[in-house]
Amino acid sequence: MSGYDGRCRYDNDAKRELVDACLRPGVSVARMALQHGINANLLRTWIGKYQRNRCDMEGSQAAVAVAPSTAFVPVVELKKPAAKLSPVRIGARLPNGVSLDLSELCLDEMSSILHILSTLPCSGSTRG
Repeated sequence: MSGYDGRCRYDNDAKRELVDACLRPGVSVARMALQHGINANLLRTWIGKYQRNRCDMEGSQAAVAVAPSTAFVPVVELKKPAAKLSPVRIGARLPNGVSLDLSELCLDEMSSILHILSTLPCSGSTRG
């Protein structure tokens, strides 16, 4: 459908269906664009916006409830160790190969670091 300025307008539901189809494994974005008469760069823009919006929504939901994510593991509160026990080592390895060593942090620092990490946008290298 074209607007008064000659630019094409696309139905949001149709765009969402096409983006969902493109995110399936093995699907060629260029081929899908060609089959639907849409510029491949425009379709890639839609995909990028969809992925950014989804990451933003997941980030805002993380503050309300712990939801499983491909980039982070759930944090479970542990009871304070007895004085005779050795210190607990806490670390994480992310899907993109980044390793985090959180064993030297106090609880307040760890909470701040995890909050900061949960608000970062998703990396383009992770599948979502």
